Amino acid sequence: MRTDCGCGCGGEATRTAAFVRPRFFAGQLLTEDDLGLLVEYTTAKTRLRNRSLHGPGVVCGLAVTCAPCGGGVVVQPGHALDPAGNDIVVPCAEQVDVRALVQEQRIGALGCDPADTCADDGGRGYALYVRYRELPAGPVAPYATEEPCPTPGCVPSRVQEGYRFVVRPGDGGEDHRHNPGTRLLARVGDLARADRARTRDRRLAHYLDALFTAAAGTARTFRFDAADARRYAASLTWLRAHATGEGPPPPPTARETAEHVRALAASLARYDTHDPAGRDRLVRDHPDLATVREARTVLAAACERLRAADAEAAWPDPLRRTLARAVATEAAARAVPEGGAPDAPLETRMLAQGTPLGHALRAEFRADLALIREWLLGRLDTTGETGDCRLRAEVAAVEAPPPLPAPPPDSTETATVAEVRQTAEAAAALTVALRRFLTDAACATLNPPCGDTTDSDVLLARLEFDGCDVVRVCSATREQVLPGGSAYGEWLPKLYRLRELAERLCCRPEPPYRPPALPPGGEVARPYVPGLLGDWPRTGDLEETLSLLLTPRRGRPRRRRCTSRSTRRPAR
Repeated sequence: MRTDCGCGCGGEATRTAAFVRPRFFAGQLLTEDDLGLLVEYTTAKTRLRNRSLHGPGVVCGLAVTCAPCGGGVVVQPGHALDPAGNDIVVPCAEQVDVRALVQEQRIGALGCDPADTCADDGGRGYALYVRYRELPAGPVAPYATEEPCPTPGCVPSRVQEGYRFVVRPGDGGEDHRHNPGTRLLARVGDLARADRARTRDRRLAHYLDALFTAAAGTARTFRFDAADARRYAASLTWLRAHATGEGPPPPPTARETAEHVRALAASLARYDTHDPAGRDRLVRDHPDLATVREARTVLAAACERLRAADAEAAWPDPLRRTLARAVATEAAARAVPEGGAPDAPLETRMLAQGTPLGHALRAEFRADLALIREWLLGRLDTTGETGDCRLRAEVAAVEAPPPLPAPPPDSTETATVAEVRQTAEAAAALTVALRRFLTDAACATLNPPCGDTTDSDVLLARLEFDGCDVVRVCSATREQVLPGGSAYGEWLPKLYRLRELAERLCCRPEPPYRPPALPPGGEVARPYVPGLLGDWPRTGDLEETLSLLLTPRRGRPRRRRCTSRSTRRPAR
């Protein structure tokens, strides 16, 4: 067992890690060191409990009100705990000369005595604090000892625990309340960069199954069932009525057109994977397919009108904008020609699943994989703290395909099976790795860290001045000790739900991605991917955990507003 914590460079210990208490026995020669150790032990243990179990803040009382005669304030009796764990007890009401405290603060800050402390303050705000202090008391003359250098005169025999009031400019100092979202942000870093990686990961997740299926089944037929027939008929009916018109379509119409183009093109691509005999059978089973030739004509007109739309207005998100362009380009290239596109079997089977894969989109996927991999490695190297011990090595081992130069937007260059398989394998590995990283980061926040602060004061109230007169007192946002500790006031309302989610999420390994298995023969049954151009809602245990950690609880007071006193009790 370690008894102290070194500085990390072979130097002296910086703080005690294990308590030492004296042990008394018959015949022991007691010295002041033994008795002093007992006092130090009990005092340090009490402070540790106060810090860890309760946290800093006002326990009770210590209301601050305007002085009846104006100018200062009155602090009522009460009890507080400072960040070091010291008890601060104000036994009776005290009138505080705030003007003198402001003068003292100005002298300490400027190094001189300003002529008029109120002249240039205007409506400046100050915060009133109470600070723990110890004073020697009970002096006695010690008996003579054999010490070579005896202490001259009297020696204090008591330590008087007390306090003093201080002011600081501003609206309050360090906030000691534990916010799990703050710790989560320390792991994930800048939210905008994290969201870029997560959003690209979500787009890749829509394509994962389709990429593996298309790469493994470039010569296979895809099943066309009743759901595909209904989708075919509904989209063809809608496009007949809306695919033509003067000028580019407005953004709402463009978005709806893209979805119907995607659905109709997917149905035609599934139809085209069948041989002539299979197509005849499909027409017999689904009479609506007798209009395939007309459907290709309507689809061609819809693609032309979709290309004329203002893509930036219809899809402000560049990720969805690229998907919309891929829908128009791939539908026109693979589903409009009579007989489909036999020279592009892989792209046809991607389109059949509702996931068009154009040249421009393939280039973006490669860039996305590089971005996700670099972001993960950067966060793992920066934070260094993880409970997923193999994650960094596995991310570093992912071989992302090299980047491609940006092709023309309407390029129809086809991909190779090897390229698509490499993209799919890298996407599968990085998608799981990203989820593992976020799960580990979210679960780590459920264990609050020990407080570590150099602050020694307890905020009582914020004061607003008019000249040298206090005109308003606000104590609504000060830290208030709660059952379980003031440090946990932010997350107490969420704790039980977080623990429930943690049981399912934190202590189980993230399952590896498993590509869909194709049957050894016959048609390939693949679902149509819904909502590709939609909002991509974030659901599941991990997303709920992240939302609880990052969303402030209802009713949490803001630091810069003061309307009423708050005890920061958990919301019901």
